[in-house]
Amino acid sequence: MLIDDNPKIHTITPARITKVFYPYVIAKTEAGHYVNINLSDQERQDPLFWESIANIAKAKLWVPIGERFHQLLSYDWTYAAE
Repeated sequence: MLIDDNPKIHTITPARITKVFYPYVIAKTEAGHYVNINLSDQERQDPLFWESIANIAKAKLWVPIGERFHQLLSYDWTYAAE
C-alpha cells in the first residue's frame, strides 16, 4: 500500500516552522498555507520546548501537524502508515 493511499495519513499535514515567538508558533504547510500551531499549556510553559522548536525552525525541518486542530504530533508518518 502506498502511504498516500492510507486514510490515516490524510489527517496529517507536513509543515515547516517559520516563526517562533512566545506564545506563538507559526508554520507553513506543504500547500503554502500559514497556520498558527495550537500549543498545550505544558508546551507553553516548557523552556526546552521553546529551545527545541526554535532549533527545528532554524534547521527548516518538516514536522507533522494535525490537519484539523493544527497541533504538533508526537508521532510521524511512518507510525500512521502502520
